[in-house]
Amino acid sequence: QFRHVQQLTYSLIEWRSQILSGTLPKDELAELKKKVTAKIDYGNRILGLDLVVRDDNGNILDPDETSTISLFKAHETASKRIDERIQEEKSLQQSLDLRGQPIFNSTHTYSLYVNFKNFVCNIGEDAELLMSLYDPDLSKFISENYLVRWGSNGMPKEIEKLNNLHAVFTDLSSSDLIRPRISLVCQIVRVGHMELKDGKKHTCGLRRPFGVAGGHW
Repeated sequence: QFRHVQQLTYSLIEWRSQILSGTLPKDELAELKKKVTAKIDYGNRILGLDLVVRDDNGNILDPDETSTISLFKAHETASKRIDERIQEEKSLQQSLDLRGQPIFNSTHTYSLYVNFKNFVCNIGEDAELLMSLYDPDLSKFISENYLVRWGSNGMPKEIEKLNNLHAVFTDLSSSDLIRPRISLVCQIVRVGHMELKDGKKHTCGLRRPFGVAGGHW
């Protein structure tokens, strides 16, 4: 339990630094504050401390301005939410134990580093390469795209990035690590001309799907 609370505390210290930095957008700041209050309530529960009743924005409810019935209902909702969180963690640990994998604490986040070396494909025109993480079992992407613009001459459009194309997929959680499969998918988009049927008019800069590649682990 000490190690568990220690990890919770480390997370709160890190999130506090982010809040005090003043660099987060308003929506991210509000979301982070909710995570902080949820983590505090969770820590209080596993330590057997009193449950602090909060509103949807994470602010402590004032008993002088909130009816007894509303406080009771809010307390029930908060208690149920924390119990569900504890049950989720227990299920996560059991699942990892059954698979013989190390137990990843849910307060940790993980990252995937990608070093893009080269792109070999006979397109004849410019291309855009969109790399992202994909869950094939749920048929959905679980990350944003990393975009690389590739020229028709077989070099990056931004030549100064030659041999220096890197990306880091951040904030992968423990639940991401126990997915049965995660794929790194590269979508290839052709960018260029298209000749119309009359053979006279041309367009440029059209983006058309050209191919896809990927691998999973």
